[in-house]
Amino acid sequence: MPSVSASTKLTRRAALGLLGALPFAGSALAAEPVLRFEELYGSVGVLGLTFSDRVKALAGQRVVMLGFMAPPLKAEANFFVLTQIPMALCPFCSSDADWPDNIVVVYLGKTQTFVQPSQIIEVRGVLEYGSRTDPDTGFVSLLRLRDATYRKA
Repeated sequence: MPSVSASTKLTRRAALGLLGALPFAGSALAAEPVLRFEELYGSVGVLGLTFSDRVKALAGQRVVMLGFMAPPLKAEANFFVLTQIPMALCPFCSSDADWPDNIVVVYLGKTQTFVQPSQIIEVRGVLEYGSRTDPDTGFVSLLRLRDATYRKA
Protein backbone atom coordinates (compact mmCIF):
# COMPACT_ATOMS: atom_id res chain seq x y z
CA MET A 1 0.00 0.00 0.00
CA PRO A 2 1.48 3.40 -0.92
CA SER A 3 2.45 5.75 1.87
CA VAL A 4 0.27 8.84 2.31
CA SER A 5 1.56 11.84 4.23
CA ALA A 6 -0.39 13.47 7.10
CA SER A 7 -0.83 16.67 5.06
CA THR A 8 -2.47 14.70 2.23
CA LYS A 9 -4.88 13.05 4.66
CA LEU A 10 -5.78 16.43 6.09
CA THR A 11 -6.40 17.80 2.61
CA ARG A 12 -8.64 14.87 1.75
CA ARG A 13 -10.55 15.31 5.02
CA ALA A 14 -10.93 19.02 4.38
CA ALA A 15 -12.17 18.34 0.85
CA LEU A 16 -14.68 15.78 2.07
CA GLY A 17 -15.85 18.22 4.73
CA LEU A 18 -16.33 20.94 2.13
CA LEU A 19 -18.22 18.57 -0.16
CA GLY A 20 -20.51 17.65 2.72
CA ALA A 21 -21.22 21.34 3.37
CA LEU A 22 -22.03 22.22 -0.26
CA PRO A 23 -25.78 21.46 -0.06
CA PHE A 24 -26.06 24.05 2.73
CA ALA A 25 -23.85 26.71 1.16
CA GLY A 26 -26.46 27.85 -1.36
CA SER A 27 -29.09 28.56 1.29
CA ALA A 28 -26.61 30.45 3.45
CA LEU A 29 -25.42 32.54 0.51
CA ALA A 30 -28.96 33.19 -0.70
CA ALA A 31 -30.28 34.28 2.70
CA GLU A 32 -32.28 37.46 2.45
CA PRO A 33 -31.00 40.30 4.62
CA VAL A 34 -33.04 41.17 7.69
CA LEU A 35 -34.07 44.82 7.93
CA ARG A 36 -35.12 46.12 11.35
CA PHE A 37 -37.36 49.12 11.98
CA GLU A 38 -34.48 50.83 13.81
CA GLU A 39 -32.47 50.72 10.56
CA LEU A 40 -35.02 52.46 8.31
CA TYR A 41 -34.02 56.09 8.78
CA GLY A 42 -30.72 57.86 9.13
CA SER A 43 -32.19 60.90 10.86
CA VAL A 44 -35.43 62.57 11.82
CA GLY A 45 -35.29 66.35 11.70
CA VAL A 46 -37.19 69.51 10.90
CA LEU A 47 -37.07 68.62 7.22
CA GLY A 48 -38.56 65.19 7.88
CA LEU A 49 -37.19 61.68 7.68
CA THR A 50 -34.06 60.75 5.77
CA PHE A 51 -33.54 57.17 4.66
CA SER A 52 -30.64 55.23 6.13
CA ASP A 53 -27.70 54.09 4.05
CA ARG A 54 -28.84 50.51 4.72
CA VAL A 55 -32.26 51.16 3.16
CA LYS A 56 -30.60 52.77 0.14
CA ALA A 57 -28.20 49.82 -0.23
CA LEU A 58 -30.99 47.22 0.04
CA ALA A 59 -33.46 49.00 -2.29
CA GLY A 60 -34.62 46.67 -5.05
CA GLN A 61 -33.59 43.55 -3.11
CA ARG A 62 -35.72 41.02 -1.24
CA VAL A 63 -35.51 41.61 2.50
CA VAL A 64 -37.04 40.11 5.64
CA MET A 65 -38.80 42.19 8.29
CA LEU A 66 -40.50 41.23 11.53
CA GLY A 67 -43.43 43.18 12.88
CA PHE A 68 -47.18 43.32 13.35
CA MET A 69 -50.00 43.60 10.83
CA ALA A 70 -52.11 46.69 11.39
CA PRO A 71 -55.82 46.03 10.82
CA PRO A 72 -56.43 46.30 7.04
CA LEU A 73 -58.91 48.69 5.45
CA LYS A 74 -60.96 45.79 4.15
CA ALA A 75 -60.72 42.01 4.28
CA GLU A 76 -59.89 41.59 0.58
CA ALA A 77 -57.11 44.18 0.43
CA ASN A 78 -53.92 43.24 -1.41
CA PHE A 79 -51.80 45.28 0.99
CA PHE A 80 -51.42 46.01 4.68
CA VAL A 81 -49.25 48.09 6.97
CA LEU A 82 -46.45 46.40 8.89
CA THR A 83 -45.84 48.10 12.23
CA GLN A 84 -43.10 47.90 14.82
CA ILE A 85 -45.61 47.57 17.66
CA PRO A 86 -49.13 46.11 17.69
CA MET A 87 -51.82 48.68 16.79
CA ALA A 88 -55.56 48.59 17.23
CA LEU A 89 -56.12 51.01 14.35
CA CYS A 90 -54.33 51.25 11.04
CA PRO A 91 -51.98 54.25 10.89
CA PHE A 92 -53.09 55.54 7.50
CA CYS A 93 -51.60 58.85 6.56
CA SER A 94 -52.95 61.71 4.50
CA SER A 95 -49.51 62.68 3.21
CA ASP A 96 -45.90 61.57 3.42
CA ALA A 97 -45.24 64.50 5.79
CA ASP A 98 -47.34 62.63 8.40
CA TRP A 99 -45.56 59.31 7.78
CA PRO A 100 -44.65 57.56 11.08
CA ASP A 101 -41.09 56.25 11.35
CA ASN A 102 -42.16 52.75 12.42
CA ILE A 103 -44.38 51.46 9.60
CA VAL A 104 -43.86 49.92 6.16
CA VAL A 105 -46.54 49.27 3.52
CA VAL A 106 -46.62 45.65 2.35
CA TYR A 107 -48.02 44.86 -1.11
CA LEU A 108 -48.77 41.16 -1.38
CA GLY A 109 -47.72 39.11 -4.40
CA LYS A 110 -50.76 36.88 -3.86
CA THR A 111 -53.78 36.93 -1.59
CA GLN A 112 -53.19 35.69 1.95
CA THR A 113 -55.44 35.50 5.01
CA PHE A 114 -54.84 38.35 7.40
CA VAL A 115 -53.74 37.66 10.98
CA GLN A 116 -54.59 39.24 14.32
CA PRO A 117 -52.82 42.56 15.05
CA SER A 118 -51.14 41.06 18.13
CA GLN A 119 -49.46 38.25 16.12
CA ILE A 120 -45.83 38.86 15.16
CA ILE A 121 -45.17 38.04 11.51
CA GLU A 122 -42.18 37.60 9.23
CA VAL A 123 -42.54 39.44 5.92
CA ARG A 124 -40.41 38.90 2.80
CA GLY A 125 -40.58 41.30 -0.10
CA VAL A 126 -38.70 43.66 -2.42
CA LEU A 127 -37.76 46.89 -0.65
CA GLU A 128 -38.71 50.23 -2.22
CA TYR A 129 -38.30 53.70 -0.77
CA GLY A 130 -39.41 57.22 -1.70
CA SER A 131 -42.77 58.93 -1.68
CA ARG A 132 -45.44 57.09 -3.66
CA THR A 133 -49.20 57.45 -3.88
CA ASP A 134 -51.05 54.24 -4.66
CA PRO A 135 -53.21 54.92 -7.75
CA ASP A 136 -56.02 52.60 -6.58
CA THR A 137 -56.36 53.65 -2.94
CA GLY A 138 -54.70 57.07 -2.72
CA PHE A 139 -52.59 55.72 0.16
CA VAL A 140 -49.28 57.59 0.49
CA SER A 141 -46.16 55.68 1.54
CA LEU A 142 -42.47 56.30 2.02
CA LEU A 143 -41.35 52.67 2.42
CA ARG A 144 -42.79 49.56 0.76
CA LEU A 145 -42.25 45.85 0.42
CA ARG A 146 -43.56 44.65 -2.96
CA ASP A 147 -44.35 41.16 -4.18
CA ALA A 148 -44.41 40.18 -0.52
CA THR A 149 -45.44 37.13 1.46
CA TYR A 150 -45.74 36.67 5.19
CA ARG A 151 -46.05 33.98 7.81
CA LYS A 152 -46.48 33.82 11.54
CA ALA A 153 -43.11 34.15 13.22
